[in-house]
Amino acid sequence: MPEFTFYTNPLSRGQIARWALHEANADYDTVFVEWQDKTEEFLKINPMGKVPTLMHHHGGHDHVITEAAAICHYLAETAAPDLLPTVEEKADYFRWLFFAAGPLEQAITNRSFGLEAAADRSIMLGYGTFDLAINTLEGMLANREYVCGNRFTMADVYVGAHVDWGMAFGSMPSRPAFEAYAKRLRTRDAYKASKAIDNALGEEMQAKAQ
Repeated sequence: MPEFTFYTNPLSRGQIARWALHEANADYDTVFVEWQDKTEEFLKINPMGKVPTLMHHHGGHDHVITEAAAICHYLAETAAPDLLPTVEEKADYFRWLFFAAGPLEQAITNRSFGLEAAADRSIMLGYGTFDLAINTLEGMLANREYVCGNRFTMADVYVGAHVDWGMAFGSMPSRPAFEAYAKRLRTRDAYKASKAIDNALGEEMQAKAQ
């Protein structure tokens, strides 16, 4: 039995977790989750019905992990210690992992729904303004190759997925620092392998829907 069971839909944030699984060289099975009519079995595992959801079969127990950022770090902790931060890298690693999971994603989501706070109330938001969040991320990536400097870590899977996906779908602006970062990430074998799987599954889904 594989060590992990991966519940996903190829047209979702599950792409982030699959990339992380491949970076960790993890042994996993995939369970496809429909957008509608989610199974009772899956809803017992994750009552929110969200993907990605990961189950780790370990020590006679099944451990459930949800939220893409948590899945990325969990995989580093359990299967890929070389992708964990060193002591010197921890501050950057956790700062930017949670920045992407919180302020950045909130800013992008609100912008996509046309939600904008009045200037005098933006301080109440976790990200301030969309431009502030984007400029902050750009400033971090302007003078380094990866989140923790010159070494790829699991934080780059999560942060990098936001940058790569965001530019591809127009939810983030294309800027030189973002383009250079995404270009480096796209050369990784794990990125290419996971992307090929999800692209093929996505095309299969769309063909069936026609």
